[in-house]
Amino acid sequence: MIKVIRAWALRHTAERRYSPVGQGFHWTMAALISFQLYWGWSMSRMPVGNDKLDAYRVHAELGLLMFVLAALRAIWRLIVPGPINDADRLGWQTWAAHITHVLFYICFFGLPLSGWAMWSALGDGSPLSIAGLIPWPQMPFHSLAKSLQWLVLDWSEAIHVALILLLVVMIPIHVGAALKHHFWDRHDVLLGMLPELPEDEAREGPPRSAIPRGSRPRTAGG
Repeated sequence: MIKVIRAWALRHTAERRYSPVGQGFHWTMAALISFQLYWGWSMSRMPVGNDKLDAYRVHAELGLLMFVLAALRAIWRLIVPGPINDADRLGWQTWAAHITHVLFYICFFGLPLSGWAMWSALGDGSPLSIAGLIPWPQMPFHSLAKSLQWLVLDWSEAIHVALILLLVVMIPIHVGAALKHHFWDRHDVLLGMLPELPEDEAREGPPRSAIPRGSRPRTAGG
């Protein structure tokens, strides 16, 4: 079964594109992260009450969905490595991209886990589920002393906030790098994560790195 999956996906990676499954994971996670950041900011402005508790539940259950998707995405990457594209030959920029991907995965796993710990440390609260559909157990913190529960809650909240700040910093860097590769360098990085388009419509000319410096067109300010 794995050989069949790899053979199907490698037809895409051979063309320096991510498979439709890889693209689906990427854009689904991007949409969930964007919503979670907005939802978390909205929750911070809500008054204490049942509405805020319900909002926390939505946030937590979508976070668990992110956790499951991140695990499935990691398994998929182990089965089907990503394509080799223009950005894999750029020295320090390539290393920076790899570090960024590792940090994203730390956030993908660390944020749901710390949120799960926060919810579980609140005591015998109501149970959680994945996206409101699949039951999810609590961490066994309800049997701890109250002082230890508060300690778990404080540490989990601190980790959660730190990872949110890390994510807020990395997202514009990631997006900016993708746009820079696409529009300035004319690399195939962004195209590899988009649905396949005809080659003559998808790219306009060779990468800028392949154009002799003296023959590049000057900008209006240059």
